[in-house]
Amino acid sequence: MKIIEANGARIPALGLGTYTLKDETCVRLVAQGIEDGYRHIDTARMYGNEAEVGKGIAASGIDRGEIFLTTKVWWTDLSAEAFADSARAAVDAIGLGPVDLLLIHWPNRDVPLEETIEALNAALEQGLTRAIGVANFTAPMLDEAAALSPAPLACNQVEYHPFLSQESILGACRRHGMAMIAYSPIGQGGELLAHPVIAGIAATRGRTPAQIVLRWELEQDIVGAIPRTSNPARLKENLDVFDFELTEEEHKAITALTTKRQRLVDPAFAPNWDRI
Repeated sequence: MKIIEANGARIPALGLGTYTLKDETCVRLVAQGIEDGYRHIDTARMYGNEAEVGKGIAASGIDRGEIFLTTKVWWTDLSAEAFADSARAAVDAIGLGPVDLLLIHWPNRDVPLEETIEALNAALEQGLTRAIGVANFTAPMLDEAAALSPAPLACNQVEYHPFLSQESILGACRRHGMAMIAYSPIGQGGELLAHPVIAGIAATRGRTPAQIVLRWELEQDIVGAIPRTSNPARLKENLDVFDFELTEEEHKAITALTTKRQRLVDPAFAPNWDRI
């Protein structure tokens, strides 16, 4: 398993996303994912499943110290008091002690970033988390956040897949020694996985299109991915990407698709995105 070293955090590059997973389905899939070999589990306050994620980790029988657990504070809770309450509630809901990484889920233009970064660092100082970071920050926002934060930021979690270039953010993450963790890493399936370039490489390699896309991401030095699935059979399939390498020509052909600029997650409260 590839590990990304990011400002003191050791992040398993391939993790299990849990967005939309609920109730016993969430508990079961998290436990099975860990049994299959996942060591990075991602959740968030907004997902409403932190308690179930905690139960799934406990049910797996794997020592908590072997799991890298991320959660995130929602954009409506970024004032100092609200952030503190949300971070504490997240840890209490999971029920397994400090998380490994606590993120600002989305920026909020109505709350001073300095205030939120101070609250994020306070959560670190209080022992609620072992590392801190952000999600959905643009490159300029990332530069500002890194400058404001007394403790180094470990990652920026953003949408990233072969239909969406994130060169500006990749550059900013490299400047600050951070990981870039991709959500929606296989483009939510559909059009991306059916594209002739992806499907062609998959057919040649005897792999699934999703495995080709995940391999493309994981071959980038600071990039990790957190694919989500509700299909138990896909858990092992998504994890089975460490025993082959793409050729330089295959990698370039996939990278060329990023000019499509197809963003799948763009809520009304999103920032003004980087152009590349």
